[in-house]
Amino acid sequence: MEEKQKPDNKFKAGAVTATVWANEMRDKQGKIFFVYSVAFERSYKDRDGNWKSTNSLRLNDIPKLRLVAQEAYEYLVRKGSDDNGNNI
Repeated sequence: MEEKQKPDNKFKAGAVTATVWANEMRDKQGKIFFVYSVAFERSYKDRDGNWKSTNSLRLNDIPKLRLVAQEAYEYLVRKGSDDNGNNI
């Protein structure tokens, strides 16, 4: 049974979340490095009271999106890695 990948970090403001994922890669020499991506979503309750999530945001979610996006960016900059696994 394959183990489910866990996020590298999460940032939340109200119902809006930025999830940072670390994807392990290998270069041509076999050296391991990580490429990071960030996924954004908004949580909400449906008519039956069950929690759901969506990538569609409302007007009032945009300031929260900006906040979690900035936190994710600062986190990745502090980690010192760009999109190609290079130190920045």
